[in-house]
This record gives sequence, C-alpha cells and structure tokens, in this order.
Amino acid sequence: MSVSTGTRGETVPTVPPGNPAVDTADVSALLERGRTLSTPVLRAAVDRLAPPMDTVAAYHFGWIDAQGNPTEGDSGKAVRPALALLSAEAAGVAPEVGIPGAVAVELVHNFSLLHDDLMDGDEQRRHRDTVWKVHGPAQAILVGDALFALANEILLELGTVEAGRATRRLTTASRKLIDGQAQDISYEHRERVTVEECLEMEGNKTGALLACAVSIGAVLGGADDRTADKLEEYGYHLGLAFQAVDDLLGIWGDPEATGKQTWSDLRQRKKSLPVVAALAAGGEASERLGELLAADAKSNDFDTFSEEEFAARAALIEEAGGREWTSQEARRQHAIAIDALDEVDMPARVRAQLVALADFVVVRKR
Repeated sequence: MSVSTGTRGETVPTVPPGNPAVDTADVSALLERGRTLSTPVLRAAVDRLAPPMDTVAAYHFGWIDAQGNPTEGDSGKAVRPALALLSAEAAGVAPEVGIPGAVAVELVHNFSLLHDDLMDGDEQRRHRDTVWKVHGPAQAILVGDALFALANEILLELGTVEAGRATRRLTTASRKLIDGQAQDISYEHRERVTVEECLEMEGNKTGALLACAVSIGAVLGGADDRTADKLEEYGYHLGLAFQAVDDLLGIWGDPEATGKQTWSDLRQRKKSLPVVAALAAGGEASERLGELLAADAKSNDFDTFSEEEFAARAALIEEAGGREWTSQEARRQHAIAIDALDEVDMPARVRAQLVALADFVVVRKR
C-alpha cells in the first residue's frame, strides 16, 4: 500500500477513494451531521448524572475547561455517530431514527476512553489533560461507569422491540470491548504475542464497537438480522483497519497531530501490530528487537529511557518490516470492509458515503 510521510516521518496509509464522487467535504459534512444531531441528546444524557459527575463528564467531552468555563474543545471526529445515522439510512429510514443508537455507542466509547486513559497512565487526550489527571482516578472510574449505564438507559427507554434488539448488540459489543482491553493489558507483560492474538485483541477492542455503530441505526429502523450482521461485518473490519493506522501513529505519529507523547505505544510496552509483526518476521533486526524488548520488561530504568532509545526500537521495528506489514494490513482490512457492503441492499448514495467514511478512517492523520 502507498504511504505518505509527514513530520517525524510518520507513516500515514493512503487508500484510493472508493467513490471519487464523494470527496473530503462530503465526509466532513457526514461527520458534522452526526455531531450536530447527536450532541444535544448526548448533553441531555450527561445532565442526568449527579454532581460532580456531570461536570467531570462535560470536561471529558470538551464542553468545559478544567475551571468549568464553556469551551469549544475537541470532542473527537464523531465517526461512530456518523456511522449510526448512515446505518439507519441503509435500512431505508430517516437518519434521525439512528440518533439514540448514535448516542448510546458514543457513551460506551467514552466510557472506554475514561477507563483506558487511567489504566494506560495517559496524561493527554485531544491536546489536554485527561480526566483522571484533572479530577482524580476515582472520578474517572465513576464517570466511565455512569456513561456505560446511560448508554443502555437511552436505548431501553424507547420501549420498542427494536430497542431491545439494539441493546443486545450494544451489550455484546461492550463485553467484547472490555475483553479486548483485558487482552491488551495482559499482552504488555508477555514477551511474545502472535499476530493472530493481536488481531483478535484489536478486533475486540476497536472492531466490535464500530461494528455495533454501523448496525445499530439499521436495527432501530427495523432491519432484519442478516442486514445488521453484514453491516457489522463492514464495521468490524473497518475497526481493524482503523486500529492498524492507530498502531502506526502510536509509534511514528507526530505528537502535534495525535496529542500524545512521542513513541507513546513503545513507552507503554504495547504489543501493537507493528511490534508483533516485526517480532514474527525473523532476521537480525527482529531478533535484536526481541532481545531489547525482553530486557525492557525486566528493566528498572525503563521510565527514564531517552528519546534516542525509543527511536532505536522504532527503527528496528521498521527494519524488520513491522511498519510496512501494518500498512498493508490496514489496506487489506479496508478492502474486506468495503466488500461486505455488497451484501446489503441499500441506496447507492448511502453505500458511497460508507465507502467514503472508510477511506477517511484509513487515511486519517490523527
């Protein structure tokens, strides 16, 4: 797959547009629609929380600063809400039908971010301090739990058969997401993880919720299980492509774009796809990398490593082929996702927009 090189030489996979008629402006409009339609309902849901959880959640979503002043902070790309609304249209109903699903998925996603930031020790998200850093670990845990509960409440209070079906899909996706986080943490303490294990973990941690996002609107709109399952297949493989790109940015991404430290995944000893693929490749660079990472796991000085030491590990990963393999895997998963759309009878416009969103996810720089 082709790549572009930006600041610090980070790799950004590039994919030919799935439909040239849908350009970047159209994708931006889809994302903005998802944000515009879901945010008022999302804010109303957060307002249900008892103080200070409502304020802490508002800070996490970027609606206020650490002092409680209103702000226009970065609340993310809103890919999942955009997918949920398109999902409803794929089932032949108005996008507004998918709003409760969009909000529920976004609540679960942010529940996971709050907990992940704490477990990973991440001090920055979206270019500002994370919730646990500002408000403490206890609030990060409580607010995350509260958002998870709200997600199910938002769906179940609809009181329809379709809402019950949607909730079952959301809870299954949530359990898989938690499975993936548990696997991710356990892999940090293992010297070796297979590529298959890494893909399974990332499919759980990222693919499951994206799969739910792109089926939940259709389910709320009355789509049958076969249609929902095929949409989930698209979302699952899109999630794997998304995570492959994220893994590249986790090592080679520009901190100005990602909002995280340089070499962030290496600092956390994550067994991400580039690392796992490099270790599995064999050869001198692979063996040297394995020796270094094994020593790192036992080192008492790991937290004081210099930029040069992390850069050396990143260079070995690239030399062993982990960087290029991950770029190719992002492209492969993207293609599988697009193929799944051929199994769903939907308006051509909606299919083109789903393809365009998939292209956006894989070529994104942050």
